[in-house]
Amino acid sequence: MKIFNFNAGPAMMPAAVMERAQKEFCNFNNTGCGILEHSHRGSAFQGVLDKTNQNIRDLFGVSDAYDIVYIQGGASMQFAMIPMNLLQGAADYVDTGTWSSKAIKEAKGFGEVRIAAQSKDTQYDHIPAFSEWKLSDDASYVHITSNNTIYGTQYPSFPKTRAPLIADMSSDIMSRRVDVSSFGLIYAGAQKNLGPSGLALVIIRKDLVGRTPANVPTMLRYETYTRENSLYNTPPTFAIYMIGLVTDWMKEIGGLGAIEKRNDEKAALLYKAIDDSDGYFSTPVRKDSRSKMNVVFRLPSEELETKFLKRTSEAGMIGLKGHRSVGGVRASIYNAMPLEGVQKLVELMENFRKNN
Repeated sequence: MKIFNFNAGPAMMPAAVMERAQKEFCNFNNTGCGILEHSHRGSAFQGVLDKTNQNIRDLFGVSDAYDIVYIQGGASMQFAMIPMNLLQGAADYVDTGTWSSKAIKEAKGFGEVRIAAQSKDTQYDHIPAFSEWKLSDDASYVHITSNNTIYGTQYPSFPKTRAPLIADMSSDIMSRRVDVSSFGLIYAGAQKNLGPSGLALVIIRKDLVGRTPANVPTMLRYETYTRENSLYNTPPTFAIYMIGLVTDWMKEIGGLGAIEKRNDEKAALLYKAIDDSDGYFSTPVRKDSRSKMNVVFRLPSEELETKFLKRTSEAGMIGLKGHRSVGGVRASIYNAMPLEGVQKLVELMENFRKNN
């Protein structure tokens, strides 16, 4: 049975990438050993690192004004690293879900945190309109979470801010075209659209690197990574290699324009199935804030949801159970999810509604 993996992360990887990694696992580029065994100081891995960096620049439109680095600890480590390095006095945060609230909690240990906007009062069902934001004149930066995996909301566009805009793009990084020059820093845990878990991709504007206070430990300083091209210590070499393969695949299928078009099609198909179900399937997310990465929905009862999830699992669709904090159903349809997987889910949804 063909399995379609709807898990929110670690998430589905492109089949072509997994097959290539399998083929090269024991003999990378005819070197006689796998990339896992190569020294991070050797030419084999240096070639992987250089290619991966260039792929990201080419695909995402990252100019020479930015450094690209790979930092262990995932996005959660960045919740602390960002204020440790960049918070001077106060910073503005927009609270749109669990992960932004965790980032807020971490930042409070390093300075004043001001909530510029929030959707907590309505159970995080939307992205606050930019006209409602209350930004500070003296903010060190403005922090947002571009896509909210648990509540199924996503920024359809991004604001222009006086202070550097920082975005946690963990769950929608490189799923669409973005003007990187609008941001001071972009970070993303790799385990949804980029590769394996365990590290964060950080794209930081070079002028921000020098802000770090002198007392920040070496391994928590952005300069440590930018100065040494992520090679100050042994980085997660296999994870970087996998990001290289994933970005190779992105190029092969047409780049972010083609990926964005495909993601739009998948999301439209799934939301149409929800909207056309006469209320049998429902989503709490406002239409102007619907995520194209994590589609959350409910059925008429928890009993039916349990039955539905059992049926999807039997049909080869795994990972559809909603986050434990909110329940329901969540379909994570990241870049690697083919249209076929969403079509199969929609077909099952329609049949389940007719028979239950």
